[in-house]
Amino acid sequence: MSPQEILSARFGIAAFKPGQHAVIEQLLAGNSAAAVFPTGGGKSLCYQLPALLLPGLTLVVSPLIALMKDQIDALDRRGIAAARIDSTLAAGETAAVMQRIRSGEIKLLYVAPERFNNERFREAIERMHVSLFAVDEAHCISEWGHNFRPDYLKLVRFANRCRAERLLALTATATPEVLRDICREFKIEPQAAIRTGFFRPNLALQASTVSSPNRDALLIEKLHARPPGASIVYVTLQKTAEQVAERLAAAGFAAKAYHAGLETEERTAVQNWFRDSHQPIVVATIAFGMGIDKADIRYVYHYNLPKSLENYSQEIGRSGRDGLPATCELLVCAADLQVLENFALGDTPSAEAVQSLVKYIFRQPEQFDVSLYDLSSKHDIKQLVVRTLLVYLELGEWIEEGTAFYDTYSFQPHCTSAEILQQFEGERREFLASVLRQAQKAKTWFKLDLTRASEVTGAPRDRIVRALDYLAEQKLLTLKAEGVRNRFTLLRKPDDVVALAAELHAKLVARETRELDRLQQVLSLVSQPSCITAQLCEHFGETLNQPCGTCTFCVTGQPLHLETPAEQAIPDKLWQQALQLRQQYEILRSPRDFTRFLCGLTSPGLTKARASREALFGSLTHIPYRQIYQRALQ
Repeated sequence: MSPQEILSARFGIAAFKPGQHAVIEQLLAGNSAAAVFPTGGGKSLCYQLPALLLPGLTLVVSPLIALMKDQIDALDRRGIAAARIDSTLAAGETAAVMQRIRSGEIKLLYVAPERFNNERFREAIERMHVSLFAVDEAHCISEWGHNFRPDYLKLVRFANRCRAERLLALTATATPEVLRDICREFKIEPQAAIRTGFFRPNLALQASTVSSPNRDALLIEKLHARPPGASIVYVTLQKTAEQVAERLAAAGFAAKAYHAGLETEERTAVQNWFRDSHQPIVVATIAFGMGIDKADIRYVYHYNLPKSLENYSQEIGRSGRDGLPATCELLVCAADLQVLENFALGDTPSAEAVQSLVKYIFRQPEQFDVSLYDLSSKHDIKQLVVRTLLVYLELGEWIEEGTAFYDTYSFQPHCTSAEILQQFEGERREFLASVLRQAQKAKTWFKLDLTRASEVTGAPRDRIVRALDYLAEQKLLTLKAEGVRNRFTLLRKPDDVVALAAELHAKLVARETRELDRLQQVLSLVSQPSCITAQLCEHFGETLNQPCGTCTFCVTGQPLHLETPAEQAIPDKLWQQALQLRQQYEILRSPRDFTRFLCGLTSPGLTKARASREALFGSLTHIPYRQIYQRALQ
């Protein structure tokens, strides 16, 4: 069957969206390709349809578990067999999926990028025929991108190891620079990089300046002034989501909060409510929106400034997917810039912290394992940054990562130990009894240290884990794995550890600078005397032939005037109190940590020292990070 026949017969779709057929033709011709389509542009069809025509396995890498589930459910309804392997599956479920792949029942497999750190998975995939290796959110591979994920840098290396016949990179937010990065890494020829138009004429990009005290009133005023419709209000902080949702509800709107701090069940309930309602308003952090299949979103409001033009374009792209007019309103408050800058500046560790971590790694034996949590706490570096540094070391071929494992298991029995043991005989019963004796009881849960249990019983860790998994599958207990440890092999040692650490720290500082530049690009978008939509299109490599006619500049003929907040002095009395406190905490001796403390930015070191419990923590949140840091250096 031809791609057009497959599209109609298996997907029930009459015609391809722009760019889809061109990408699919490249793949079916044996070429690697890139699909840069706007949010809602139909990127997923570019690998789902070829998966039905290519002889081997199509492997799809996606960081979004919820999106994997949604796509698999949709494929299942069409009678297309697909599966996923992620951290939510038990060992038995993962094994069953792999067996279905080996039998040829499944030809489309979704996995998270971190799955390639699992040696057993890598070995299994390397023995299979991989026709297509597709990477969603491919901009994450670029350090120039807005959402760099270190594990993405290793994907091309694995695609080569498993002899993938062709690669597909998919993204909605690639600037020309990021697309060049993607094509270089994936070895994609220019003609096979398919970029469709970024411009969507049904989106009206509006912007208004506002002060912090007046922001709620302005948002409510605009909601009242416009016809009701499904709306998303994006905020930066979880507590802001809660507060704004409460104020909107009090003003008579059907509004609910959504953020990563909610329980899974509550988040799912809010998503379902939003999807099924006609005029819902969800006030959300950026955690909301990925995989939301709702075509009639009429409004997207940015209550706080987005972190980048890439974030902004993704978020407004969720509106008006039905092709009808939609309004995207950016509430520009100068005070937001300081908060976002402080976040960016607060993430970068000190040069001393990076040096401490690197020295520690190269003191390890050839085979070693570490906890990212412990490394983060010990060296005062946030876990994601620790992860980034380890990937840099791996890409430099200093270390090689193996399969992570859990150090501790907790279980809650559904019956007594005696009743569990009655299910077994002979050596298996004796083995299981010896394992259960090593468990330490709390209130209703038991905790089992695998390292100690293995030493005492003489049984390999893998056998103990398989036994616990079996008991959980038999509903004899509920099992939780805890304490992830990452395995590594030390390949070689540098001649100059200090120089290597300095090089790595310089990479982190460069990334920090790029994050700050992205914030300025957001402000520039609304303060320049030109069409907002045209500027945004130009950022993503598209030129509009004429102004959009619907953005704030096109309607008013005037750019927004952004007032620069006057620099505020640090109160001398407060500074003297802070200096006295600085003498009590060793962690505060570092200018960077002292600045973090006063800005209210947590760090592993501050948390460990419990310094964030002090009354002065966050006492200078209204002062720019750089101003405090310069004074802390004196």
